[in-house]
Amino acid sequence: MGGSFNPAHRGHLHLSLTAFRHLDLDEIWWLVSPQNPLKPVASMAPFADRFVGAQRVAAAHPRIRVSDFEARLRTRYTADTLKALRRRFPRIHFVWLMGSDNLAQLRHWQCWPEIFATIPIAVFDRPSYSANALAQLPAQRFARRRLKGAATRHLAEASPPAWAFFHTRLDPTSATEIRSATHPIMEQRPALSSIATLTPRPRIAPSPTLLGLILRTLEDGKAEDIVTIDLAGKTTIADQMVVASGRSARQVSALTEHLEQALAHRARISVEGKEQADWVLIDAGDVIVHLFRPEIRAYYNLEKLWAEAFPDSEAARQ
Repeated sequence: MGGSFNPAHRGHLHLSLTAFRHLDLDEIWWLVSPQNPLKPVASMAPFADRFVGAQRVAAAHPRIRVSDFEARLRTRYTADTLKALRRRFPRIHFVWLMGSDNLAQLRHWQCWPEIFATIPIAVFDRPSYSANALAQLPAQRFARRRLKGAATRHLAEASPPAWAFFHTRLDPTSATEIRSATHPIMEQRPALSSIATLTPRPRIAPSPTLLGLILRTLEDGKAEDIVTIDLAGKTTIADQMVVASGRSARQVSALTEHLEQALAHRARISVEGKEQADWVLIDAGDVIVHLFRPEIRAYYNLEKLWAEAFPDSEAARQ
C-alpha cells in the first residue's frame, strides 16, 4: 500500500496488523510516496522526514519494511509503480492494501482500472467510509471480481482483477487531524503505506483452555501488568488478546520462549519480533499475545487503541 505518510500514525499500524491477521502475509512493504498527485505540495512535509518517520514506526515490527521504491523509480502514479514492482519481482505474489477512504475516491486516480488489472487488492474499512466506498464506480465495475468468505484468505493467489473488502473496525486516527494539531512528525504514532506478500496459513480450531494456559505461563514467568481483551463477536482476528510486559528485553525474550514451549503441542503459532524483543507478537489462533518492554508498551498503548475501536469491550487485568 502506498501513501504519503504525512505523517505516519497508529491507524496505519493497526491496518497492517489487521492485514496480517486476515491474509496471513509474509511481509508488508510501506511505499512512501515522494508526492501524492492529488494532494497539495504546500501541505506535504519533506520526503526525508516522512520516510524516517515511517522507518521508526516499522522498526517495532520485523515484517514491515519501509521502501523508497517509488522515489528511486521516479514513478508518479500508483498504476505505474505496481507495474514496475511486478516486473522487478516477478516471483512474488503481491497484494495492494488500502483503506476504504481510498476506494471511495479511486476513480480520480490515474489509470485506476489498470491497478485492478495488475494486482489483487485488499480494502479495509475505515469509520464512515464503507457504504460510500462500495457504491462508487470502481467497486461497482469490478463487483463480480470481489472475493468473499474463506476465499479472501487466498487473495494473493487470485488472478487480477480480484479484490476483497474487510468490514473491520479500524483506528480512526487521521493524518489531517495530526497535522492540524501541529505535532512534529517524529512524535506521531505508527504509520504505514504498504504493499504485502501472502502465504496461506490455516487458523487453529478453538481450544477452551488455550487462554488459561497462556495466562498461567505468563504468570509463572513473572510477566507484569497482564491484560486480557475480549474480542469475541467484535472482530474476526481472534477471540482474545493478551497484553503483558517484561521488565527488559531479556525477560520479554524469556517469556516468549516459555510460551513457545507451552503452546508447542496445543496450537500452531506464529512469532514476530523475538530477535529485538521490544515488542513480540505471538499469534496462537484464537488468542493473540503482545509482549512489550514497558516503554514500548506505553508508546503504542494497544489497550487504548482497542478500547477506542470497541467501546463495549472489557479488558481484564490479572
